[in-house]
Amino acid sequence: MTTTSRHMKSSRYYRLRRGLFRGVLYAVALGLSIVFLFPVVWAVGASFKPLIEVYRFPPTFLHWPPQLENYPEALSKLPFLRFIGNTLVITLAVTAGQLLTGSLVGYAFARLRWRGRDLWFALLLATLMLPGQVLLIPHYLIYKNLGWINTYKPLIVPAWLGGSAFFIFLFRQFFRGVPGDLIDAARIDGASELRIYANLFVPLARPVMLTVGVLCFIQHWQEFMMPLIYLSDYERYPISLGLRMYQQVEGGAFVHYLMAASAVALAPLLVLFFLAQRFIVRNLLFTGLRT
Repeated sequence: MTTTSRHMKSSRYYRLRRGLFRGVLYAVALGLSIVFLFPVVWAVGASFKPLIEVYRFPPTFLHWPPQLENYPEALSKLPFLRFIGNTLVITLAVTAGQLLTGSLVGYAFARLRWRGRDLWFALLLATLMLPGQVLLIPHYLIYKNLGWINTYKPLIVPAWLGGSAFFIFLFRQFFRGVPGDLIDAARIDGASELRIYANLFVPLARPVMLTVGVLCFIQHWQEFMMPLIYLSDYERYPISLGLRMYQQVEGGAFVHYLMAASAVALAPLLVLFFLAQRFIVRNLLFTGLRT
Protein backbone atom coordinates (compact mmCIF):
# COMPACT_ATOMS: atom_id res chain seq x y z
CA MET A 1 0.00 0.00 0.00
CA THR A 2 1.44 3.35 -1.04
CA THR A 3 1.85 6.33 1.26
CA THR A 4 -0.88 8.24 -0.60
CA SER A 5 -3.45 5.47 -0.22
CA ARG A 6 -2.63 5.07 3.47
CA HIS A 7 -3.05 8.81 3.93
CA MET A 8 -6.43 8.80 2.13
CA LYS A 9 -7.64 5.85 4.21
CA SER A 10 -6.53 7.55 7.41
CA SER A 11 -8.26 10.79 6.34
CA ARG A 12 -11.53 8.96 5.57
CA TYR A 13 -11.35 7.19 8.94
CA TYR A 14 -10.77 10.49 10.72
CA ARG A 15 -13.71 12.16 8.95
CA LEU A 16 -15.93 9.16 9.72
CA ARG A 17 -14.96 9.21 13.37
CA ARG A 18 -15.45 12.96 13.62
CA GLY A 19 -18.88 12.73 11.94
CA LEU A 20 -19.90 9.89 14.24
CA PHE A 21 -18.81 11.82 17.31
CA ARG A 22 -20.65 14.94 16.13
CA GLY A 23 -23.81 12.92 15.46
CA VAL A 24 -23.72 11.41 18.96
CA LEU A 25 -23.14 14.86 20.44
CA TYR A 26 -26.11 16.32 18.58
CA ALA A 27 -28.30 13.39 19.62
CA VAL A 28 -27.39 13.89 23.29
CA ALA A 29 -28.00 17.66 23.01
CA LEU A 30 -31.38 17.04 21.37
CA GLY A 31 -32.36 14.54 24.05
CA LEU A 32 -31.41 16.93 26.87
CA SER A 33 -33.28 19.76 25.14
CA ILE A 34 -36.44 17.65 25.02
CA VAL A 35 -36.08 16.78 28.71
CA PHE A 36 -35.66 20.42 29.75
CA LEU A 37 -38.39 21.74 27.43
CA PHE A 38 -40.96 19.14 28.46
CA PRO A 39 -42.24 21.05 31.56
CA VAL A 40 -42.47 24.30 29.58
CA VAL A 41 -44.37 22.66 26.72
CA TRP A 42 -46.74 20.96 29.15
CA ALA A 43 -47.34 24.21 31.06
CA VAL A 44 -48.12 26.16 27.88
CA GLY A 45 -50.43 23.38 26.72
CA ALA A 46 -52.18 23.31 30.11
CA SER A 47 -52.82 27.04 29.88
CA PHE A 48 -55.21 26.34 26.96
CA LYS A 49 -57.09 23.47 28.62
CA PRO A 50 -60.16 23.29 30.84
CA LEU A 51 -59.39 22.28 34.40
CA ILE A 52 -60.53 18.67 34.03
CA GLU A 53 -58.12 18.15 31.11
CA VAL A 54 -55.17 19.35 33.18
CA TYR A 55 -55.59 16.40 35.57
CA ARG A 56 -56.23 13.81 32.86
CA PHE A 57 -54.00 10.72 32.95
CA PRO A 58 -52.19 9.88 30.79
CA PRO A 59 -51.51 13.56 30.17
CA THR A 60 -52.13 15.23 26.83
CA PHE A 61 -50.25 18.18 25.40
CA LEU A 62 -52.98 19.71 23.28
CA HIS A 63 -56.68 20.28 23.73
CA TRP A 64 -58.99 21.17 20.87
CA PRO A 65 -60.50 23.64 20.68
CA PRO A 66 -58.03 25.65 22.82
CA GLN A 67 -59.62 27.45 25.73
CA LEU A 68 -58.39 30.97 25.02
CA GLU A 69 -60.52 32.50 27.76
CA ASN A 70 -58.12 31.08 30.35
CA TYR A 71 -55.80 34.05 29.81
CA PRO A 72 -58.22 36.93 30.47
CA GLU A 73 -59.74 34.93 33.33
CA ALA A 74 -56.32 34.34 34.88
CA LEU A 75 -55.37 38.00 34.64
CA SER A 76 -58.64 39.09 36.25
CA LYS A 77 -58.73 36.59 39.13
CA LEU A 78 -55.93 38.39 40.94
CA PRO A 79 -54.30 41.86 40.57
CA PHE A 80 -51.90 40.55 37.94
CA LEU A 81 -51.01 43.95 36.48
CA ARG A 82 -50.13 45.21 39.96
CA PHE A 83 -47.81 42.23 40.43
CA ILE A 84 -46.15 42.97 37.09
CA GLY A 85 -45.76 46.64 38.03
CA ASN A 86 -44.21 45.76 41.39
CA THR A 87 -41.82 43.38 39.66
CA LEU A 88 -40.76 46.05 37.17
CA VAL A 89 -40.07 48.55 39.96
CA ILE A 90 -37.92 46.09 41.89
CA THR A 91 -36.13 44.63 38.89
CA LEU A 92 -35.30 47.92 37.17
CA ALA A 93 -34.08 49.49 40.43
CA VAL A 94 -31.89 46.48 41.22
CA THR A 95 -30.50 46.32 37.69
CA ALA A 96 -29.63 50.04 37.67
CA GLY A 97 -27.90 49.75 41.03
CA GLN A 98 -25.98 46.65 39.98
CA LEU A 99 -24.73 48.25 36.77
CA LEU A 100 -23.59 51.45 38.51
CA THR A 101 -22.00 50.16 41.70
CA GLY A 102 -20.89 46.81 40.30
CA SER A 103 -18.96 48.51 37.52
CA LEU A 104 -17.41 50.98 39.97
CA VAL A 105 -16.23 48.18 42.25
CA GLY A 106 -14.98 46.19 39.27
CA TYR A 107 -13.03 49.24 38.06
CA ALA A 108 -11.47 49.68 41.52
CA PHE A 109 -10.35 46.05 41.59
CA ALA A 110 -9.06 46.14 38.00
CA ARG A 111 -7.33 49.50 37.66
CA LEU A 112 -6.74 51.14 41.04
CA ARG A 113 -3.74 50.22 43.16
CA TRP A 114 -4.48 50.05 46.86
CA ARG A 115 -3.25 48.03 49.79
CA GLY A 116 -4.90 44.63 50.20
CA ARG A 117 -6.65 44.76 46.81
CA ASP A 118 -5.90 41.16 45.85
CA LEU A 119 -6.81 39.90 49.32
CA TRP A 120 -10.17 41.65 49.27
CA PHE A 121 -10.85 40.39 45.77
CA ALA A 122 -10.14 36.82 46.92
CA LEU A 123 -12.53 37.31 49.83
CA LEU A 124 -15.13 38.66 47.41
CA LEU A 125 -14.86 35.55 45.26
CA ALA A 126 -15.03 33.37 48.38
CA THR A 127 -18.52 34.70 49.05
CA LEU A 128 -19.66 32.91 45.88
CA MET A 129 -19.08 29.61 47.68
CA LEU A 130 -21.13 30.66 50.71
CA PRO A 131 -24.71 29.31 50.59
CA GLY A 132 -27.27 32.10 50.62
CA GLN A 133 -29.30 30.32 53.31
CA VAL A 134 -26.48 30.89 55.80
CA LEU A 135 -27.01 34.65 55.61
CA LEU A 136 -30.81 34.69 55.79
CA ILE A 137 -31.10 35.14 59.56
CA PRO A 138 -28.32 37.79 59.92
CA HIS A 139 -29.74 39.77 57.01
CA TYR A 140 -33.27 39.55 58.37
CA LEU A 141 -32.17 40.80 61.82
CA ILE A 142 -30.29 43.71 60.26
CA TYR A 143 -33.24 44.76 58.10
CA LYS A 144 -35.67 44.30 60.98
CA ASN A 145 -33.62 46.63 63.20
CA LEU A 146 -33.53 49.16 60.36
CA GLY A 147 -37.32 48.99 60.03
CA TRP A 148 -37.17 47.76 56.43
CA ILE A 149 -39.45 44.74 56.75
CA ASN A 150 -42.43 44.80 54.35
CA THR A 151 -40.67 47.35 52.14
CA TYR A 152 -38.66 47.04 48.94
CA LYS A 153 -35.45 48.27 50.60
CA PRO A 154 -34.03 44.81 51.49
CA LEU A 155 -34.53 43.82 47.85
CA ILE A 156 -33.09 46.97 46.25
CA VAL A 157 -30.50 48.57 48.56
CA PRO A 158 -27.90 45.73 48.46
CA ALA A 159 -27.66 46.13 44.67
CA TRP A 160 -26.63 49.77 45.22
CA LEU A 161 -23.78 48.64 47.50
CA GLY A 162 -21.89 46.53 44.98
CA GLY A 163 -24.46 43.80 44.52
CA SER A 164 -23.49 40.38 43.24
CA ALA A 165 -19.87 39.22 43.52
CA PHE A 166 -20.23 37.37 40.22
CA PHE A 167 -21.20 40.52 38.35
CA ILE A 168 -18.32 42.44 39.98
CA PHE A 169 -16.04 39.66 38.76
CA LEU A 170 -17.34 40.08 35.20
CA PHE A 171 -16.70 43.83 35.28
CA ARG A 172 -13.24 43.37 36.76
CA GLN A 173 -12.23 40.83 34.13
CA PHE A 174 -13.47 43.05 31.32
CA PHE A 175 -11.77 46.19 32.63
CA ARG A 176 -8.44 44.38 32.96
CA GLY A 177 -8.54 43.75 29.22
CA VAL A 178 -8.60 47.49 28.38
CA PRO A 179 -5.16 48.60 27.06
CA GLY A 180 -3.16 50.49 29.66
CA ASP A 181 -1.97 53.05 27.08
CA LEU A 182 -5.47 54.52 26.91
CA ILE A 183 -5.51 55.04 30.67
CA ASP A 184 -2.00 56.55 30.69
CA ALA A 185 -2.99 58.98 27.93
CA ALA A 186 -6.08 60.05 29.86
CA ARG A 187 -4.06 60.59 33.04
CA ILE A 188 -1.48 62.65 31.16
CA ASP A 189 -4.34 64.86 29.94
CA GLY A 190 -5.28 65.42 33.60
CA ALA A 191 -8.37 63.21 33.79
CA SER A 192 -9.37 62.03 37.25
CA GLU A 193 -10.09 58.39 38.00
CA LEU A 194 -13.83 59.06 38.04
CA ARG A 195 -13.64 60.78 34.67
CA ILE A 196 -11.57 57.91 33.23
CA TYR A 197 -14.22 55.50 34.45
CA ALA A 198 -17.15 57.54 33.10
CA ASN A 199 -15.70 58.71 29.78
CA LEU A 200 -13.42 55.81 28.86
CA PHE A 201 -14.45 52.60 30.56
CA VAL A 202 -18.23 52.92 30.54
CA PRO A 203 -18.46 53.41 26.73
CA LEU A 204 -16.08 50.48 26.17
CA ALA A 205 -18.03 48.31 28.63
CA ARG A 206 -21.34 48.36 26.75
CA PRO A 207 -21.17 44.61 25.91
CA VAL A 208 -20.53 43.55 29.49
CA MET A 209 -23.06 46.12 30.72
CA LEU A 210 -25.66 44.49 28.49
CA THR A 211 -24.69 41.02 29.69
CA VAL A 212 -24.86 41.95 33.38
CA GLY A 213 -28.06 43.91 32.87
CA VAL A 214 -29.87 41.02 31.17
CA LEU A 215 -28.67 38.40 33.67
CA CYS A 216 -29.55 40.64 36.62
CA PHE A 217 -32.97 41.43 35.17
CA ILE A 218 -33.77 37.75 34.63
CA GLN A 219 -32.52 36.79 38.09
CA HIS A 220 -34.60 39.35 39.97
CA TRP A 221 -37.67 39.08 37.77
CA GLN A 222 -38.11 35.52 38.98
CA GLU A 223 -36.69 36.00 42.50
CA PHE A 224 -38.92 34.19 44.99
CA MET A 225 -37.13 33.64 48.29
CA MET A 226 -36.25 37.23 49.21
CA PRO A 227 -39.72 38.72 48.56
CA LEU A 228 -41.27 35.80 50.44
CA ILE A 229 -39.17 36.61 53.51
CA TYR A 230 -39.41 40.41 53.55
CA LEU A 231 -42.85 41.19 52.11
CA SER A 232 -46.12 40.47 53.92
CA ASP A 233 -48.55 42.82 52.16
CA TYR A 234 -49.86 41.13 49.01
CA GLU A 235 -50.24 44.52 47.28
CA ARG A 236 -46.44 44.75 47.30
CA TYR A 237 -45.94 41.25 45.89
CA PRO A 238 -43.88 40.75 42.72
CA ILE A 239 -45.09 38.33 40.08
CA SER A 240 -43.17 35.39 41.63
CA LEU A 241 -45.27 35.58 44.80
CA GLY A 242 -48.38 36.55 42.89
CA LEU A 243 -48.27 33.30 40.92
CA ARG A 244 -48.21 31.37 44.18
CA MET A 245 -51.57 32.89 45.09
CA TYR A 246 -53.21 31.00 42.21
CA GLN A 247 -52.37 27.82 44.13
CA GLN A 248 -53.94 29.10 47.33
CA VAL A 249 -57.25 30.43 46.04
CA GLU A 250 -60.01 27.90 46.72
CA GLY A 251 -57.58 25.13 47.57
CA GLY A 252 -55.48 25.45 44.44
CA ALA A 253 -58.38 24.87 42.03
CA PHE A 254 -57.04 27.21 39.32
CA VAL A 255 -54.10 25.24 37.95
CA HIS A 256 -54.95 26.13 34.35
CA TYR A 257 -55.11 29.81 35.32
CA LEU A 258 -51.76 29.44 37.06
CA MET A 259 -50.22 28.08 33.88
CA ALA A 260 -51.73 30.89 31.79
CA ALA A 261 -50.41 33.56 34.18
CA SER A 262 -47.01 31.85 34.29
CA ALA A 263 -46.80 31.87 30.50
CA VAL A 264 -47.53 35.62 30.43
CA ALA A 265 -44.92 36.24 33.16
CA LEU A 266 -42.33 34.14 31.34
CA ALA A 267 -42.78 35.78 27.94
CA PRO A 268 -40.72 38.98 28.64
CA LEU A 269 -37.79 36.92 29.90
CA LEU A 270 -37.78 34.71 26.82
CA VAL A 271 -37.88 37.68 24.46
CA LEU A 272 -35.13 39.50 26.39
CA PHE A 273 -32.85 36.47 26.55
CA PHE A 274 -33.16 35.53 22.89
CA LEU A 275 -32.46 39.11 21.81
CA ALA A 276 -29.33 39.33 23.96
CA GLN A 277 -28.05 35.75 24.01
CA ARG A 278 -25.29 36.46 21.47
CA PHE A 279 -23.75 39.12 23.72
CA ILE A 280 -24.18 37.00 26.84
CA VAL A 281 -22.47 33.93 25.40
CA ARG A 282 -19.64 35.97 23.89
CA ASN A 283 -18.86 37.87 27.10
CA LEU A 284 -19.09 34.83 29.36
CA LEU A 285 -16.88 32.89 26.95
CA PHE A 286 -14.06 35.45 26.92
CA THR A 287 -14.30 36.52 30.57
CA GLY A 288 -12.03 33.73 31.77
CA LEU A 289 -9.41 34.52 29.09
CA ARG A 290 -8.56 37.91 30.60
CA THR A 291 -6.02 37.73 33.41
